[in-house]
Amino acid sequence: MLTAAYLGNRTIGVRPAEAEPPAAGQVRIRVAFVGLCGTDLHVAHGDMDQRVRTPLVFGHEMSGTIDAVGEGVGGWASGDKVTVMPLLWDGTCPACVAGNTHICQNLTFVGIDSPGALQALWNVPVLTLVRVPTTTSLRDAALIEPTAVAVHDVRRGNVKSGDKVVVLGGGPIGSLIASVAARFGAEVAVVEPDPGRRALVQRLGFETPDPGSTDVVAWVEEWTGGAGADVVFEVSGAAAAVALSTAVAKVRGTIVMVAIHSEPRAVNLQRVFWRELTIVGARVYQRADFETAVELISTGAIPTAALITRVAPLNEIEAALDDLEGGRAMKILIDVQDGQPEEATA
Repeated sequence: MLTAAYLGNRTIGVRPAEAEPPAAGQVRIRVAFVGLCGTDLHVAHGDMDQRVRTPLVFGHEMSGTIDAVGEGVGGWASGDKVTVMPLLWDGTCPACVAGNTHICQNLTFVGIDSPGALQALWNVPVLTLVRVPTTTSLRDAALIEPTAVAVHDVRRGNVKSGDKVVVLGGGPIGSLIASVAARFGAEVAVVEPDPGRRALVQRLGFETPDPGSTDVVAWVEEWTGGAGADVVFEVSGAAAAVALSTAVAKVRGTIVMVAIHSEPRAVNLQRVFWRELTIVGARVYQRADFETAVELISTGAIPTAALITRVAPLNEIEAALDDLEGGRAMKILIDVQDGQPEEATA
């Protein structure tokens, strides 16, 4: 079978590998689609070289069907549609003991700390499986993981029906947060400087003030009747957005930090003090977030067709990553089975 792997030195390669039978407690998945994301770009750029072991088969946003089950695995059968919650925790650290296994202090993120989904046949622990309804397409199911991210973010912000929500950043996660928040009953505005992404967000039905020609703080004040936003999501990773987040939040509003910031940012703590703001982090997800994401995807509540820019074969992964980095795509899926040798697809 063929795999896509980070080889080190900012290099991606499509390489052959031998498929292995699942061990006890594992299932083998025939991977259908893998979505590429910003974390994959961090891996490909070498930003995680101190963490990853090369060659690393990466990828964690995925869908597929069970190909084989290992010894001791019950409740699953060949052909079942699945996705994977790519987290493994030790169960013994203080975070786990406190019930926060998803942010275990020794967390293994599958696809970064261990082999990921960009391979035709992938062995994973059965505890990572999430069932996908038979009526849900595998193409749509590849967006369950990033939708679970958005669900977790919205829950961290305690978004309620009638809230005014501002999302700073209209990329894939920002658009998913906007979509999930709207399903929770919020009114949503998305601030995005890129015209192409802003146009897509507009087509999804959200308010989209242009930060290049609009005083966003004044716009939000008018939009909220002078109150400010109930919840602000910082998704862009830009210093300007961090500054904007405290400026547009209401008295006792909540700011949810979603983006991975590569360096420390200045935060207006005077504003945090003056308005008694709450700042919370949102890192990954919990099992309940995945279950909600499955429901949202399977019922058509998430605009998957609008968010998926294109589907590419495995051997075009470098071009797909380039398009993602260059802002020429919202979400690109890799069809892992496209171009596999016959023995890998039989």
